[in-house]
Amino acid sequence: MKPVRLPAAATLALPRWAVFGLGLLYILPGLIGRDPWKDDAASFGIMWTMAHGGLNDWLLPNIAGLAVPDEGPLAFWLGALCIKLFGWLLGDVMAARVSTIGIFVIGALSVWYASFHLGRRADAQPLRLAFGGQPEPNDYGRTLADTALLIYLGCLGLLLHSHETLAVTLQGSLLAFFVYRATRYVEAASSGNAMLVGVALGGLTLTRGWLPPAVLLLALFFCTRFLNIAAAITLRDMAVAALVALLLSLLWIVPATVLQPYGASPVAGWLAWNASQMGLPNWHSLKYLCRVGMWFFWPAWPFALWAIYAWRRQHHLLHIVVPLSFVGALTLLVLCDPAPENGDLLKLLAPLSIMAAFGLPAMKRGAINAIDWFSVMVLTMIAIGVWVFWLGMMTGWPAQFSRNATRLLPDFHPQFELAGFVVAACATIGWFFLVHWRISRHPAVLWRAVVLSSGGLILFWVLLMTLMLPALNYGKSYRSVAQQIAAHLPAGGGCIITNVAPAQRASFAYFGGLDFAGLRHQQCQLLLLQDSIHLGDDGEIEQAFRGRQWAPLWEGRRAIDRDERFRLYRRVDAPAGEVLPVLRPSTARLAPH
Repeated sequence: MKPVRLPAAATLALPRWAVFGLGLLYILPGLIGRDPWKDDAASFGIMWTMAHGGLNDWLLPNIAGLAVPDEGPLAFWLGALCIKLFGWLLGDVMAARVSTIGIFVIGALSVWYASFHLGRRADAQPLRLAFGGQPEPNDYGRTLADTALLIYLGCLGLLLHSHETLAVTLQGSLLAFFVYRATRYVEAASSGNAMLVGVALGGLTLTRGWLPPAVLLLALFFCTRFLNIAAAITLRDMAVAALVALLLSLLWIVPATVLQPYGASPVAGWLAWNASQMGLPNWHSLKYLCRVGMWFFWPAWPFALWAIYAWRRQHHLLHIVVPLSFVGALTLLVLCDPAPENGDLLKLLAPLSIMAAFGLPAMKRGAINAIDWFSVMVLTMIAIGVWVFWLGMMTGWPAQFSRNATRLLPDFHPQFELAGFVVAACATIGWFFLVHWRISRHPAVLWRAVVLSSGGLILFWVLLMTLMLPALNYGKSYRSVAQQIAAHLPAGGGCIITNVAPAQRASFAYFGGLDFAGLRHQQCQLLLLQDSIHLGDDGEIEQAFRGRQWAPLWEGRRAIDRDERFRLYRRVDAPAGEVLPVLRPSTARLAPH
């Protein structure tokens, strides 16, 4: 017996204007008025270098001369193309984020349509009521799609990465698109649908390597074994999908191999990085998945687990087999990664959200109300905390919050910004109206249990990106450091050899116009070092440039960083034409010698 019994009144669709408004409130804050931060500055640096460079820069992703061959180039191509098209109007930073908006739309639409097509099938429909009144298939499918989208938007992991110009962000959206195309394929197996599956797989390959697409293709094949699709047809279609993915991948691999940009092909480094992502399942990855996944996938994972339990007596159901197959395959992929990171978990969000939507209708009213009250209490307290912290920064009261702000942001002088305040106030008032609507009317619609989770998370993000944005920019941006370095360069400037990490290199090149050595030239007489304030003044120079004379020009750091330090030097005893060695970029603060 099916575990779902619902009247038609519970399948009222979320108004389209509400969906559109939530999407805008979700994606626009955090894109407008924000500098590239340390988390996404490196990716922006690649896009910016491509947009202002030549063919070699498009074939070999690099940050102002520092090659970055690990990930594929697709995400950076999209950002660079947007800089080319819109940079004159929006500025390079905001123009690059136009691609981020498009990526978000692809992911959200894919989750909605995959859930809709799965939800309107006969085997997913609730039990027919004795006297009628059950929902129509399309109405039920739309309600489940709205629910899946709200769950998707309510996941903290998506919020943290959907506003960054990262390859993992594109990977998450392309994986959602793959799930949608896979759903259409298993509904109607054909070569045409298989080719579109291949397009998704090719995009994934050019974004983050060939390993996830290979695992997903195998998962799709095993998925069809539970759905009674002929093996011969499936094998033919999987071969078509693999061929399309390969052809798309060769659009970059062949030119990069043949043309050898800057005298080196990035393909070898890309293949080596792919190989480094593979290993045996290990205890470290399992602990990481459990520890981080608890908050990263909330509130999707409780609903998804309940969906498996509630539908356990039903067999070969498309709406359970399809998302569960991909969740299982991608979980195994994370467990086999020797060093998983937060962004790697984005792969699981789309199939988890879709599966969670089918668990929600089967949950008891008490569990749904508990989730509602948890969302109301926790998210309201967080919003109040942001307002109080902002008030402490602006007025000095409450005193404890003011002292905390001064300690965390030394030398920061906040200024009242009317536009941000108005947006934050309107979002807060809207939140209390939403809570009042939910509590006073007790709406019977299916998506009521997740609308508060999504709305509260959006409120929190809006408050951060309006009230706290100047403080966050002050703490996370390298704009001021870049401008200080540029001000202390000798007359006429000159190229610089450096060991700064990719994010800092991108920020200094963009904000300060610094000309770094690397792929283009190495005859430089300026040296910029990144290290720790706990090191001696000349330990790094003695190690890398023993016997040469250097004159210090500047030393500084970000005000909030108590350890990181940058030092600028000029060579004073350089023989004509001498080529200095290239320092390896710092991936972490340097250890003392």
